[in-house]
Amino acid sequence: MKMENKRDADSSFIPMTSISSGRGVEVYKDLYCYTNQIVNVVMLGNPEAGDWILVDAGMPHTGKEIISVAQERFGNRAPKAIVLTHGHFDHVGGLPDMIDTWHVPVYAHPLEFPFLTGKQAYPKPDPSVEGGLLAKLSFIYPTAPIDIEAHLQPLPSDHSVPFMPDWVWVPSAGHSPGHVSFYRATDHSLISGDAFTTVRQDSLYKVLIQKEEVNGPPRYLTTDWPLGSL
Repeated sequence: MKMENKRDADSSFIPMTSISSGRGVEVYKDLYCYTNQIVNVVMLGNPEAGDWILVDAGMPHTGKEIISVAQERFGNRAPKAIVLTHGHFDHVGGLPDMIDTWHVPVYAHPLEFPFLTGKQAYPKPDPSVEGGLLAKLSFIYPTAPIDIEAHLQPLPSDHSVPFMPDWVWVPSAGHSPGHVSFYRATDHSLISGDAFTTVRQDSLYKVLIQKEEVNGPPRYLTTDWPLGSL
């Protein structure tokens, strides 16, 4: 059965990409990072055997692309779950197709639930913040909630990550109320979502060429800087 509750009309395709789009990097055998337009999704798990999970779900209307990449890496093995750093449009865009195809649970922090169950929209981006062209254009970005309530589960309260025993989730709010990051102590791997970024997200030029530099979260969509600095 097709997933009925999808984004509303403001989930239109975002015509923005980078030179890294469509490329994947195997950081470790069980940690694969794939660039989807201007954001990253992460596939955790050994491609040869065992469980795997997907971290975040990419840009709107790119679910089939990410599913295809996952099939190339894992064959017909569906992920055991999808876990979200948060629910902004560029981290949940592929969920409708993924849920229709894989029929797996989606885990997130409970503070993100209003934005993932159709109950509340995120605050509108602030194009007046300091920054480059992408900050000025941020008013076009979708903020409407997605409704995946039938598939949504809370991240475990003990900070474990479902099906990935070596990983823990770490609160990293500020960019969104329930933003989390994922950490593995054995090799100090950190999946930070938008808690901080390695490309300055308000600069069109730097996003297009993927110039690497450590930055805080995207300014135009970060609503609680004091919380993020704790």
